[in-house]
Amino acid sequence: MRRRFLSSMCGLAALALAGTSPLAQAQAWPAKPMLLIVPYAAGGPSDAIARMLAKKIGTQLGQPVIVDNRAGAGGTIGVAAMVKAAPDGYTFAFTGPGPLAGMPTLMKMPYAQTDYEYVTLAARVPSVIVVGSGSGISSLSDLIGKAKAAPGKLNYGSAGNGTTPHIGAELLKLEAGVDITHVPYKGAAPAVTALLGGEVQVAMVDVTPVLQHVKAGKLKALAVAGASRATQLPDVPTTREAGLPGVQMDTNYGFIAPKGVAPDVLKKMREAVATALQSDEIKEQFAKQGAVAVGSSPQEYAKLMAAEYDKWHAVVTRARITLD
Repeated sequence: MRRRFLSSMCGLAALALAGTSPLAQAQAWPAKPMLLIVPYAAGGPSDAIARMLAKKIGTQLGQPVIVDNRAGAGGTIGVAAMVKAAPDGYTFAFTGPGPLAGMPTLMKMPYAQTDYEYVTLAARVPSVIVVGSGSGISSLSDLIGKAKAAPGKLNYGSAGNGTTPHIGAELLKLEAGVDITHVPYKGAAPAVTALLGGEVQVAMVDVTPVLQHVKAGKLKALAVAGASRATQLPDVPTTREAGLPGVQMDTNYGFIAPKGVAPDVLKKMREAVATALQSDEIKEQFAKQGAVAVGSSPQEYAKLMAAEYDKWHAVVTRARITLD
């Protein structure tokens, strides 16, 4: 009798342990709210897109997706927080290429590429070169002419050292052969505010935070730094059309997770993102923000970031960019 009792208890213990296995966790996921870390300041382009997707994904999965902005150090602070989280499928990050491909060319990183999993790309946002409407600059050639006439006198704002707006503007300087002084801010939103206030004269930034200001006439878009014109700004030429084909700097945003999250959980999250991107609501919101929906496999995401690293490394080396 005692032997049968002990055998039964062992069986129950085994079932209890099975219930906490990665497979069981994946099957039950999500059973509580999820955290989505955005490693940039609130109000910026990544934050706006992340919140749209978080709401839609949370509705689909039946659990809230809470956005947590953790800005600083070119996005590395937020990604570092994400990689340190338990790999239980309840913490993800929504990030641009900076913390994954840009900052590794500039600093010793607080994490390695092996510390996170690529989940899926979600959006591509074209960069635009913009100036204040009262600047007297009406075209990209105009900007280049003024910069060459007064080296170092014009200032450009960025979302911070090592961010896409920083590297993109440095690429512009290299290709155009001009000297424009860098003024870093803590995020895209404050950089745009500085441009609106005249603290800086130019910025190369995602179209998302400047679109409304361009349409309102407060800012003037000189060129789109992408392969094609932005749907929302059909009259604005590309950098190729404006004579600088080497200035290409789209921003690709995607989801990553801590290393070790169950494959089934990653698959479910990837499918939830893909479904959200196909919804009419997200398509409409993206159109207003100037974003383009882009899904991918983890392998495609990783390959793109490897190419971005090579591109950013070349700019950093040529421009001799440091974080000092």
